[in-house]
Amino acid sequence: MTDSELRSVLLERIASVRARIAEACARSNRDAASVVLVAVTKTVSPQVAAIAAELGLTDLGENRPQELWKKAEAVKDARWHLIGHLQRNKLERTVPLVTLIHSVDSTRLLESLDAFGRKRGAPVPVLFEVNCSGEVSKSGFSPADMPAVCDSAVSLAGVSVRGLMTMAAFVEDPQATRPTFAMLRETCDSLRSRTGLALDELSMGMSNDFEVAVEEGATLVRIGTTLFENLGEE
Repeated sequence: MTDSELRSVLLERIASVRARIAEACARSNRDAASVVLVAVTKTVSPQVAAIAAELGLTDLGENRPQELWKKAEAVKDARWHLIGHLQRNKLERTVPLVTLIHSVDSTRLLESLDAFGRKRGAPVPVLFEVNCSGEVSKSGFSPADMPAVCDSAVSLAGVSVRGLMTMAAFVEDPQATRPTFAMLRETCDSLRSRTGLALDELSMGMSNDFEVAVEEGATLVRIGTTLFENLGEE
């Protein structure tokens, strides 16, 4: 595929995804501007990621810190999101590169991020990953754990807890994911009332189910396949 063809395909896909987000917002009486499209670049090269940013996908997401390091070096004008697991030994190199960490899934990681944020004099923006689907293969806190976790986070000066993240089970019918997303929204509402934390962000919804997630209140959707399928590295 030539550079021109790649750009044409990407522009068409970006427009389609944004239109679908807008339609889901209209169905739920929301402003389409309230939803941020995070383009997940894990299957494509740094060069393709750079083109995506040029075409308006300025919020980019990576699952693996090592890939984020490489692509952030190539695409400096993007807002990078870490959406996968962060090992504590990769924290110091990763945190300065990211706008938001979506995947805080343990108190040990939270404590390490708090220490890092206090040391540098600026809190680290984070989301708590919550396993609302109940799948044993997924990381994250259980919904039942979240009151205690958020109570402890209120006093941490080194992190800024912006909200929650979840992943639904992959199913053929996207509507079947609705209870998972509704649970995250309801959990967030309850925690906001309990703690006074703003918790403005809900990161939920991927290529298979993002429209349902938007209808249930997503403010960040993480889209990879729908944007980048067959545009990957050779």
